[in-house]
Amino acid sequence: MISTALLTLLALMALAIPVAASMGVLGMILAQVYAFLPVSKVAGEIAWTSSNEFLLVALPLFILLGELLLRSGLAERMYDALAKWLSWLPGGLMHSNIAACALFAATSGSSVATAATVGTVALPQARRHGYSERLFLGTLAAGGTLGILIPPSINMIIYAVLTNTSVPKLYLAGIVPGLLLSLGFMAVVLAACLIRPASGGVRMRSSLAACLASLVHLVPPLGVFLVVVGSIYAGIATPTEAASLGVVAGLGLAAANGALNWPMLREALLGTMKSTAMIMFIVVAAYFLNFVMSSIGLTTRLTDFMQGLGWSKWQMLLAVVVFYVILGCFMETLSMMITTIPIIAPVMQALGFDMIWFGIVIIVLVEAALITPPVGLNLFVVHNLRKGGSMNDAIVGALPFVMAMFALLLLLALFPGLALWLPSVVSS
Repeated sequence: MISTALLTLLALMALAIPVAASMGVLGMILAQVYAFLPVSKVAGEIAWTSSNEFLLVALPLFILLGELLLRSGLAERMYDALAKWLSWLPGGLMHSNIAACALFAATSGSSVATAATVGTVALPQARRHGYSERLFLGTLAAGGTLGILIPPSINMIIYAVLTNTSVPKLYLAGIVPGLLLSLGFMAVVLAACLIRPASGGVRMRSSLAACLASLVHLVPPLGVFLVVVGSIYAGIATPTEAASLGVVAGLGLAAANGALNWPMLREALLGTMKSTAMIMFIVVAAYFLNFVMSSIGLTTRLTDFMQGLGWSKWQMLLAVVVFYVILGCFMETLSMMITTIPIIAPVMQALGFDMIWFGIVIIVLVEAALITPPVGLNLFVVHNLRKGGSMNDAIVGALPFVMAMFALLLLLALFPGLALWLPSVVSS
């Protein structure tokens, strides 16, 4: 039964059927073949109950915040300011790509939105200044993944809903690993440019006065971060309410930049609706598939199989890492989380792993899935922004940054406090 379900899902995806539709069709097939009762008739009820979660209201709000900031002109000013401060390093603007992604990640909970926003601003600079396009594309694809690790994060909200953990604690737990991963990405760029200096393009230098003057353009994204995340930890707002405060702040910034008008607002709302519809379709389909799997006993079999292996907690963790790396090559990240976490999380919790710490590990593994072929969404995003060339350039350019993610996973295993220190300090 397990092999049949997996092979059917892979076959549906190989036929280029969208992931959400593939999961829904698989659920219907499993229900018809293995269920003793007509469980498919509860699909409508599952669609309602899976959508009727107050915390999920934060998803369209964070998406709208990212759309507003994308169209407000904030990204260009932020990128120019970071370029003045970092472009003197070996690798030049590629460090600005990563720093801009990290800063934009603090205002948008979406990895794809982060990669698309910074990529739109940065890509015209690659050829103009003689950068290795492969490595340049890699920095954008990898940097974009920071959008789901540095809070606020849409994927962390999904994980919190699935495991009944605290969103504020998850957000705190992601800050230090997010900063470490940003530095790790920059170290990869530095090493690559020291080995092959021609990859780093032409370095640009700015005067101290120009650098200091540019700091004003870094204030808006930091301000949005403080409004969203600060309001949560100040006890003023829930994560959903904080997302709405972020939207108000985004509207204010757009108005201050003279970019707030009906056409801009219409495009932002349309983009939000499209992204939200895609995400919620995946959520509903994955919940339906999970329900069918539970009804026919597949979930219990999988859980019993994992627990019956008799592996130590660290052997099981290694198996989970390998499993997610392989699965991430074929599945979209949200669907991968929703279908697997209800099965894996209870086993890992029974082995003694902290669910906040494990959440950060899952997010890092999901980040790796975003830049591993053939279904790495960020690879497609930066390749489409490029409007030409081979997809292999984005794939090859991103691979070194996967190693930085594995290095972070090793650090998290050796030093769990990297993720748990901030939550423990704030809650104490």
